[in-house]
Amino acid sequence: MNKDPILPKDTSYLDKELGSGCYYKNVEIIDTKVYTWTIPEWSTALDREKLYSKTFEVGGCKWKLLLFPKGVTRNNIVSVFLYSVNANDENCPKNWYACSHFGLALANPKDKKIFIKKEAHHRFTNKENDWGFQQFIKTNDLYKARGAPGKSLIEDDTLSVIAYIRVIKDTTGVLWYDFSEWDSKKRTGYVGLKNQGATCYMNSLLQSLYFINLYRKATFEIPTEKEQPCNSVPLALQRVFYNLQHSNSSVDTRELTNSFGWDTVESFMQHDIQEFNRVLQDNLEDKMKKTKAEGAISSLFKGKMKSYIKCIDVDYTSSRVEDYYDIQLNVKGCKDVIQSFDEYIDVETLEGENKYMAEGYGLQDAKKGVIFQSFPPVLQLHLKLLNMILNMMKWLKTMIDLNTQKLLIYQSILKIIIIKIYQKMIISFMVF
Repeated sequence: MNKDPILPKDTSYLDKELGSGCYYKNVEIIDTKVYTWTIPEWSTALDREKLYSKTFEVGGCKWKLLLFPKGVTRNNIVSVFLYSVNANDENCPKNWYACSHFGLALANPKDKKIFIKKEAHHRFTNKENDWGFQQFIKTNDLYKARGAPGKSLIEDDTLSVIAYIRVIKDTTGVLWYDFSEWDSKKRTGYVGLKNQGATCYMNSLLQSLYFINLYRKATFEIPTEKEQPCNSVPLALQRVFYNLQHSNSSVDTRELTNSFGWDTVESFMQHDIQEFNRVLQDNLEDKMKKTKAEGAISSLFKGKMKSYIKCIDVDYTSSRVEDYYDIQLNVKGCKDVIQSFDEYIDVETLEGENKYMAEGYGLQDAKKGVIFQSFPPVLQLHLKLLNMILNMMKWLKTMIDLNTQKLLIYQSILKIIIIKIYQKMIISFMVF
């Protein structure tokens, strides 16, 4: 008689052996169960194409184990799969899915510590309703002696199949999603930019600029009727922005890089994002002159800061006011952006061998620092992470509260754009 009990006894060895591989930290586990399927009269089962276990439930979903004694392709290699009953139901909704990390083992029915195992994870859908291992073990190897007891997986013509199953909560909606069928426009209302090889840094910048409405409007106001996108940066950028808004699929940026004069090789080279951004804005600002968009770049991105040196013992101060379009902040040793700003405006004391030569007063002890006189509507912060790649994710996890306003984080591998809306101010952090 074929009995399929959920193992009620201690399964700590299975937790260790089957639950250690494809485990994802910081995920919410809906349910975990260990299920064993005993297959008697194995020699008779070999004549059958495939076998199904009884139905069992884990995480509110119904499952079976599916086994091909001589393999899916009849090559005398046992195939074992976890089979979703829900996904195979003809009434299953098209958008149904279940995410599972699971381990499958073939074990001696009398000593389940004699086993071989494999692990996997999968997003079960009505299109991919089973998942497992086509080549689990050679059929003849089931009779091979294993371990100190010298037992085989088959004993008394019986085999046990053990499944250790975790059903994982999909908090993102795309856990283990097959993106070959992803419809970004339908699911999010937006589309992305295609990577030409090493243009992900450029794509991050372009998308952040696209979401600044005034910037996008100013770009569209540049007259380009008599130009061609292959040699006109403004027109090529207009076309990228238009397609981001209206296209149903990801947008190609080759017209834009061609307008820069780049060849294919340069598209596969990592360019400095800060330099690229400045060159792009300088080009657009020049094209905006004597048009409706004139002054748009400076009105969006330009701020003012004052650098000063103030003597301590005499009444002498030297200062100058400068425009800035971006600010470079150190990250090393700073737990958040506020601390990075504190370090930026930290006052340095000039003393000893580093005294300041004050006109008319000679060498003097002095204080040196900077004061932000104004911030632009869009403040661009370039985080200096060259030596901080390994600590980047830890740094970003330290969420900051800037005047109780929330931060919305967009991340693209090592390229991070953080946009904060605060009284008509958008702060973009571009990390490269």
